[in-house]
Amino acid sequence: MELRQVRYFAVVAEELHFGRAAERLYVGQPTVSQQIRRLERELGLELFDRTTRTVSLTRAGQELLPHARALLNAERVLVEATAGVRAQRDATLRVGTSTGLGPRLQELLAGLAERAPGLLVELAGLPLATRLRQVRDGELDAAFVRGSHAVPGLELLPLWEEELVAALPVRHPLAAAAEVALADLARLPLRIAAREENPPLVDAVTAACRAAGFEPVPGPPFTNDQDTLAAIAAGRHTWTVYYAAQVGIQPAPYVAFRPFTAPAPTVATCLAVRPGPPSRTLIALLDACRGLGAP
Repeated sequence: MELRQVRYFAVVAEELHFGRAAERLYVGQPTVSQQIRRLERELGLELFDRTTRTVSLTRAGQELLPHARALLNAERVLVEATAGVRAQRDATLRVGTSTGLGPRLQELLAGLAERAPGLLVELAGLPLATRLRQVRDGELDAAFVRGSHAVPGLELLPLWEEELVAALPVRHPLAAAAEVALADLARLPLRIAAREENPPLVDAVTAACRAAGFEPVPGPPFTNDQDTLAAIAAGRHTWTVYYAAQVGIQPAPYVAFRPFTAPAPTVATCLAVRPGPPSRTLIALLDACRGLGAP
């Protein structure tokens, strides 16, 4: 049984005329007759008494008509609910976030609210691989990523270059200066994540150190903000790097964050999206990102 057949049955029951029912349904009269016959065969019941001049409901047709109308009403409710869910989905922007966005994220959300009032934004702080997979699968509309390496099945839209700053113990002599030259850190162990965990950051720092004339001395790995900064503050002298935008919201009273002397190492920030024309909400997000300007 098809909903189309049920709909034809209900309209014919209201009109008691196959011709007028066909006009209401925008189909030919033979189609209506054929589908009603098919429905009767499937049900094993005669729904209409037909003569050359009149059409009337049989007793079975009278008993089944309320159920048919209930079924069609349920279909209408489902269609309306689906439209509501689709409208809500289209008014929601799902974005994967990256560590170190700092105040940029608040500025971005404020700019997005101006450009698209009423747009609901859902943020998802996820590992890089999960972020990219969810964008590819349509679970996220976009995701911030560090670096500009090619990602199969996705486009990376460049947004800005994020400067890195040095994090040093406040008691280290270099912390007294307003800026730190990378070459002065040549003998100080570097705390940084393994390359497989954060290739763009590790590559940017390694390349900057080599340009300054040295290979970084490996220190204990960067684990998390709390433990790594505590170790830098209290342990033997080591250093690490942070995104400049993150520094303002990173509590670390015994750690000094110092910009590097030019040229400072930078890491590109991009927006990963699926290929194809962007949606209206994605366009608003891109406009808000570009409205942030330089750091």
